[in-house]
Amino acid sequence: MGSCCGGDRSALAGALVDRLPAGTVAGAVDPERPKRPASPTAPHRDAARPDDRRPSADRADLLVLGPVATGVPGAAPAEAMAVRDGRVLATGTMADLADLRAPDTEVLDAGDGAVIPGLIEPHMHLWSTGVFYGWLDCSAEANPTFDAVVDRIRAAVATAAPGSWVCGQLFDPSRYPGEPTLDAAILDQISTEVPIVVTNASMHFAYVSSTVFDRVGITADTPDPPSGRFYRRDGKLTGVVGELNGMMAILGHLPQKSADELAASLRAIMSEAASRGVTSMREALTGELQGAGEIALLQQMNAAQQLPTRLSLAQSGMHGAAFWSDAGIVPGGGDAMIRTDAWKLMIDGSTQGRSAYLRTDYLGGMGGNGAANFEVDELVALVRAGHDAGWQVMIHANGDAGIDRALTAYEAVLAGASAIERRHRLEHIAVGRDEHFVRMQRAGISPSFLNAHIYYWGAALRDSILGPDRAALLQRLGTAQRMGLRASLHSDYNVSPIHPLLAARIAVQRRTQADDEVLGPDDRVAPHDALRAITLDAAWQIFGDDRGTLEPGKLADFAVVSANPWTADPDGWADITVSQTRLGGAVAWEG
Repeated sequence: MGSCCGGDRSALAGALVDRLPAGTVAGAVDPERPKRPASPTAPHRDAARPDDRRPSADRADLLVLGPVATGVPGAAPAEAMAVRDGRVLATGTMADLADLRAPDTEVLDAGDGAVIPGLIEPHMHLWSTGVFYGWLDCSAEANPTFDAVVDRIRAAVATAAPGSWVCGQLFDPSRYPGEPTLDAAILDQISTEVPIVVTNASMHFAYVSSTVFDRVGITADTPDPPSGRFYRRDGKLTGVVGELNGMMAILGHLPQKSADELAASLRAIMSEAASRGVTSMREALTGELQGAGEIALLQQMNAAQQLPTRLSLAQSGMHGAAFWSDAGIVPGGGDAMIRTDAWKLMIDGSTQGRSAYLRTDYLGGMGGNGAANFEVDELVALVRAGHDAGWQVMIHANGDAGIDRALTAYEAVLAGASAIERRHRLEHIAVGRDEHFVRMQRAGISPSFLNAHIYYWGAALRDSILGPDRAALLQRLGTAQRMGLRASLHSDYNVSPIHPLLAARIAVQRRTQADDEVLGPDDRVAPHDALRAITLDAAWQIFGDDRGTLEPGKLADFAVVSANPWTADPDGWADITVSQTRLGGAVAWEG
């Protein structure tokens, strides 16, 4: 599993496009294709008896026995929910819904559990993770020490097939004492024959052996690519490669997965999300690897068998926009399963990797204050291009200086108008200062927080990277909500696991995994506000106004879970299990 996929080294784009039918990009999916049949279920309680007198057009296709947490702010759980034609028909008591049941109505009983609205993942990375899927696990969770990471790579090299590469993922030096780096000096000790590539958990860095540089033709004299970096020490390559353009100079040479292998990886990731109760996701960088071919493959997959989750797609405003435009892809194109919605930009890098753009230096004399990918005028031009083309714009900005620059660009483009209807967004917001939220409020910018920073990296950020004052400013959902901003929580998968209920628990508690200390206690939120950030408000951010709550007329996207988080103690939210996830009332995943 740790070796890269073998096979044709031709560009991944060609491998996909050659296998895709013509005319399948954006909006050409047949909305009438057959859905997967729902799994057979039988009532475990005394459900309402069928009413043969009611016209069949008014009957429910599905009757769900709860309790049903509708997700509507302030609403009590309903006893039951009726679904027809993929949408919620009614919620209420079983007596209220009695005459909606027909002889052929499916009955689903939550038993001792509950039914909740499908959870929303508003920022993740399906494509890059699909490429990395199955690579060697170099995470701190799987490797308690740095030496364990090195040993795992060494073992993979020892069993690697001739001619193959060894590829790992999820390594993060900030999770180990002293922040050790997998530089070429260490990787070359493992092998000078087998090429070794390991990606950082932030997806902003890669670590490669000297053999890799030799294979791809990068030397100490090779210029850094725009917004990318080949790190050097004393004029020599260290083996650390920074940011997307730098990484693509390496990753583009790896042996590629076939289209079928990639499709299987993508479906596995979506199934994993569905197993956490997720029904809709925003894929935050579609087209970076192979342009419109990525959308075509998703549509082909969905036509063959409905995807486990709905997808809202964001293009790269830097690299993918021309591909989308040439393919005739437009804002809001597609259907309820796969839709094109956004224009994604990245102003800086990773806070834990010391590449996020800060106003003042990182601790320890490493990394300076990070760097910005664009000058102000360049960013303004890119934001204007997306805005004028009708796209929702979303800007990755972690450091406080990066957030400054992103908001300056928005303000220049909006020229005093509000972006609230366009739903422009700011992503991650690791070091968010009070004035940032004031500016967001004035401009109508909606924040989405990667609050796994608090849990997984909070102690390291506090003690050795940012210091306690700046660490207290991590992912300030409480401040955003108090200022009336519609805000969401996301995983940035595979930076952190897709687990919205864990993200919500972190928002309530703001405790670090390493020492259980609270960071920024004033930004803790009430449980119902945390849940709103993974349902109703997250849905709004991805133009999912037809989901996020279980109300009449909305899509019947829901999960059957072991406990109702709206009434359960947040301490146990991460342990809530999902037995079934449904899209439009039909089974999308079942455990």
